[in-house]
Amino acid sequence: MGRIYGVHLMVLLFLGMFMSSFCQDDDSDDFTAVYIVTLREVPAAHYEAELRRNSNGIRHSGASERLNIHKHRYRNISRTDKRYSSYIARVHDSLLRRVLRGEKYLKLYSYHYLISGFAVLVTPDQVDKLSRRREVANVVLDFSVRTATTHTPQFLGLPQGAWVQGGGYESAGEGMVIGFIDTGIDPTHSSFADHTSEHPYPVPAHFSGICEVTRDFPSGSCNRKLIGARHFAASAITRGVFNSSQDFASPFDGDGHGTHTASIAAGNHGIPVVVAGHHFGNASGMAPRSHIAVYKALYKGFGGFAADVVAAIDQAAQDGVDIISLSITPNRRPPGVATFFNPIDMALLSAVKAGIFVVQAAGNTGPSPKSMSSFSPWIFTVGSASHDRVYSNSIILGNNVTIPGVGLAPGTENDTMYTLISAVHALNNGTTVADDMYVGECQDSSKFNQDLIQGNLLICSYSIRFVLGISTVNHALETAKNLSAVGVVFYMDAFVIGFQLNPTPMKIPGIIIPSPEDSKVLLKYYNYSLERDIMTKKIVKFGALATICGGFKANYSSSAPKIMYYSARGPDPEDNFLDDAEIMKPNLVAPGNSIWAAWSSVGADSVEFQGENFAMMSGTSMAAPHIAGLAALVRQKFPNFSPSAIASALSTTASLYDKNGGPIMAQRAYAFPDQNQSPATPFDMGSGFVNATAALNPGLIFDSSYDNYMSFLCGINGSAPVVLNYTGESCWVYNSTIAGADLNLPSITIAKLNQSRTVLRSVMNVGGNETYSVGWSAPFGVSVKVSPAHFYIASGEKQVLSVFFNSTANSTTASYGRIGLFGNQGHVVNIPLSVIVKITYNTTKT
Repeated sequence: MGRIYGVHLMVLLFLGMFMSSFCQDDDSDDFTAVYIVTLREVPAAHYEAELRRNSNGIRHSGASERLNIHKHRYRNISRTDKRYSSYIARVHDSLLRRVLRGEKYLKLYSYHYLISGFAVLVTPDQVDKLSRRREVANVVLDFSVRTATTHTPQFLGLPQGAWVQGGGYESAGEGMVIGFIDTGIDPTHSSFADHTSEHPYPVPAHFSGICEVTRDFPSGSCNRKLIGARHFAASAITRGVFNSSQDFASPFDGDGHGTHTASIAAGNHGIPVVVAGHHFGNASGMAPRSHIAVYKALYKGFGGFAADVVAAIDQAAQDGVDIISLSITPNRRPPGVATFFNPIDMALLSAVKAGIFVVQAAGNTGPSPKSMSSFSPWIFTVGSASHDRVYSNSIILGNNVTIPGVGLAPGTENDTMYTLISAVHALNNGTTVADDMYVGECQDSSKFNQDLIQGNLLICSYSIRFVLGISTVNHALETAKNLSAVGVVFYMDAFVIGFQLNPTPMKIPGIIIPSPEDSKVLLKYYNYSLERDIMTKKIVKFGALATICGGFKANYSSSAPKIMYYSARGPDPEDNFLDDAEIMKPNLVAPGNSIWAAWSSVGADSVEFQGENFAMMSGTSMAAPHIAGLAALVRQKFPNFSPSAIASALSTTASLYDKNGGPIMAQRAYAFPDQNQSPATPFDMGSGFVNATAALNPGLIFDSSYDNYMSFLCGINGSAPVVLNYTGESCWVYNSTIAGADLNLPSITIAKLNQSRTVLRSVMNVGGNETYSVGWSAPFGVSVKVSPAHFYIASGEKQVLSVFFNSTANSTTASYGRIGLFGNQGHVVNIPLSVIVKITYNTTKT
């Protein structure tokens, strides 16, 4: 494993000096920005993929001819050879010098592998000069991106299922490398140690990555588990948003998000989860024997930028990762001909061509339709669902009323009843609510009378300021501790309607009542129990009593999984006009809510877990690495599976039902989501909820190639020049184009069914010889017929299925159906159907 020694301080100083000189001219024409420039030169990854195809006896003449133009330049120089990277960088530098003679500019990156191009800081006038060069295919303005487990292995059945098939957890994912584009990693965490097993743990020979060495990430940070670590921040630095003291100019994770996601996918098995002094079980990644490579391109203070993310993806592919996991999404829909044409998705298309399986979070912008933030068919998009473990807390009042709440906290001792005292009734003589309207949030112990509070339960308000991070539970707990309170009870401010709270760790007895209605019950009882002086109206006795039951014990629900309200929904938007793409998104859902996983020692993404080694987080960011880890298990068993074959195995075997045997439900509202839910559709959950064990025995798979994706892109109206700009390949090379519904995906989505349409699907048998029968349920307003209705398929053979759709009603409301292929050896292949607009024959008389 190679290492880069710390030159980053010099880079920061150079960029700072450069930017100060660059920005001295106040003329608006000299305003600078970062642009991603792609060249007409074919990327090296395409050349290497073509060599692999030709060595297997497969040849696509047009693409090969295109590649042969430049193959002499790559001959005898592999992707791991530093001469290749330096050669490409020199080519880019030479072009910039020729075009921008004597002018100031700053090249940030040379993209070496997936994209032929570079990122550069230039003025609009310089952009115009670059755009007019024949070598330049495309110039795109950089854009911002954002970040979008102890029990989930059991919930997914890994210990008795998928892990057993691979020889147990000690070999689950062995030989696989998962690359994480995220906020970095805390290398000191025990989830990433390499000495937890006596079995040999060599670094895979196909991986060539290195580890940066800096003050924050010293020599020895990497090992045989964490085998690669870099950071990418050039675009952020040029914008002046990078703060080296909190963002860390190294792979070290100052946020916590990256450490969390890496451990979900590939953290070591059996690591004790201790938070707030309490043991919550042992954690494990989905593929605990997989290796981790980290490509930090997101940061605590500002998120990240596409130029840095593309550089990270490019490097991960060049290093030889097997899987790329992105728990990030763009801050806006990409403009242009289609959402698929953006630098990140097009770099990932090249990664898929290179054989890398790509997983991305769907985004946390649900539950509205078309809220999807992951667009392309070559990317496996993951939504968030609950699992069956919940932590609940409760408080029993002196009138025997029990109020539910949250809080990973101990209970009061021996069910003893303690006096309740509101913070606003225990102020020092010099403090009034008029002076400090937020004093009831208990953020400053100096404002309160300790004699009144000590030995009692302190009532504090939980307002929108906690949601915004202005006030914190930890500060309130510190106040209670300083005043010798027995514990803390938070009631929800009436203005915080329907806000969903994750269980919060507390080292003293405590509870948060998340419901404003339940909070009113508490306050009514409290106020009714006060005794006041008849004349002065001053409180003479606090009569309300309560005991806190505690929230350390986990409960298990039969209604899981359910689709979380925040999980982004389909249909997949094809463009900024919100036209519907004929691509099913999300592909799948996985556990993403209330997930315990490793946390950075300085992680600040959740203030409630600062200083802890583990944190409980929720989001599609947590769901995506579950799939990244499970994909490593699939690739370990089927090393020759293409990325689309892995996607098929995960999709067609997914579950449609919750633990109770009922349909998976989807939350439909941000406020009070559990009271606003209905059965999930394919636009909520894709193919369903991941079934890890079944994915290792899929029976049949649907496979799609790079050429198929190119034919799809070339079929988009007006896309030919954009395709050429991004890939260096002309659409005329592809003899025919196809619509999204005609891609060989394990789902069928039709945006507009104008009377009738036939869609073909091809399946390949990766199991034993088997006979299948076909069944289906048609979407409302549509009739469906699948042929053949029965077929025998030998191992390794293919079968084409013809699916005929006929519109029977005019409708603009999406409707859903399903095709099932039922094998006599027990395989069940699930194919979700969705038809959005239905148009029948025009029967109107004139």
